Amino acid sequence: MSVETSHIIPDDAGICPADQRVARQLAEIVSAAGALALDMSRAGIKTWTKDDSSPVTEADLAVDRFLRDALSAIAPEWGWLSEETADNEARLSARRIWIVDPIDGTRGFMSGAPDWAVSAALVENGVPILGALFAPVTGELFTAMRGGGARRNGALLRATQRDTLSGAAAIGPADALDALEKSAPITRLPRGHSLALRIARVATGEVDIALSRANSHDWDLAAADILVREAGGQLTTYDGLPVRYNAPSPRHAPLISAGTGLHGLALAAARTHSFPQRQPDKA
Repeated sequence: MSVETSHIIPDDAGICPADQRVARQLAEIVSAAGALALDMSRAGIKTWTKDDSSPVTEADLAVDRFLRDALSAIAPEWGWLSEETADNEARLSARRIWIVDPIDGTRGFMSGAPDWAVSAALVENGVPILGALFAPVTGELFTAMRGGGARRNGALLRATQRDTLSGAAAIGPADALDALEKSAPITRLPRGHSLALRIARVATGEVDIALSRANSHDWDLAAADILVREAGGQLTTYDGLPVRYNAPSPRHAPLISAGTGLHGLALAAARTHSFPQRQPDKA
């Protein structure tokens, strides 16, 4: 399913016009990439296992090529980091860089589940400034601009204003939820396959707390990060620090996301009962 993008990025006098144009291009490109992936899934795809034991499909690679060609055409000098492209240290000297996951939630994509997405963000000096996340099966196009808010199919998003841990809707690895539940009863939600969508649900207010264990990557996080921040939430490390992107290693420690009113309480509970840093956070 594709989404009409003309209304997704409204004009905003407070946003650089050039960045508004790039945001619209990004939304259109990510939507088209999602449509490509969906078409390929319906036609049948080849799959195999990478050296790190994670799955990959021919659609991951086709969407990666599509995104790289389309996004690089906007500004060839901007850097590139993608799950499905060999890393190049030249990205470290780039002021702006595209950070991309062609299909976040590949296992869900392979199984025919709806919770997978195309994720792309423009990062400037380590901070996401534009993001787009498209879930083709559900037809949800999430977009965000620094200072311009976060939207789903054009509708403004706002993270939950909850300020109590008890009864909070939480999503993440079972051991992470076990840790939270030692401090207060919570409502556990299905983890799903896409980490980016898990965090995006904090931006929509459908989820109060989202967690990930160690070894998530820049491409899992960057687009969802700006969505949450622009919706009034936070995504941080267990030290309470914001996530920084385009470092020599794109891997991250355990992370926690929540609305501003709840984040401190959830962070304190997670710190007190921290969970093991073991296998990557992939479903």
